[in-house]
Amino acid sequence: MFIKAVTAFLLLPTMVAFVVPQIINQNNQWNFSEQNTFGLILLLLGSSILISCVVIFYTSGKGTLAPWNPPKHLVQTGLYKYSRNPMYVGVLIIIFGWAFFYGSWSILVYGIIFSFLFHFRVTFYEEPWLLENFGETWVNYKSEVRRWL
Repeated sequence: MFIKAVTAFLLLPTMVAFVVPQIINQNNQWNFSEQNTFGLILLLLGSSILISCVVIFYTSGKGTLAPWNPPKHLVQTGLYKYSRNPMYVGVLIIIFGWAFFYGSWSILVYGIIFSFLFHFRVTFYEEPWLLENFGETWVNYKSEVRRWL
């Protein structure tokens, strides 16, 4: 299962949060300023959130972040005590970190687009799946923990 978890991490959030922003930014110049420092702080924060969530999915949920190997248990520990979707929040913080780091409007727009895509994915796919698979446990958790922040 460890190989599946690493593969899912490399294929999904790594592409969205790290590879695509670099592709978007490949033609832009980088100049150091205060926005770079703020962007770096966001990158570190978002990466910490993302990594902790991947570990919790693996250890507590007994699954991965990938749709083809989802957690077998509803994850309600760690950052999941405060947000139902901290992994998505972490990815968005990383994307917005790149936008500030590079001073890139294109990456900012990319992050805004992914904010909407994540919201629609959670609302129309993940939450119905969670209800179907975890029933009353999901309903109770949903009533106690906010979707995003």
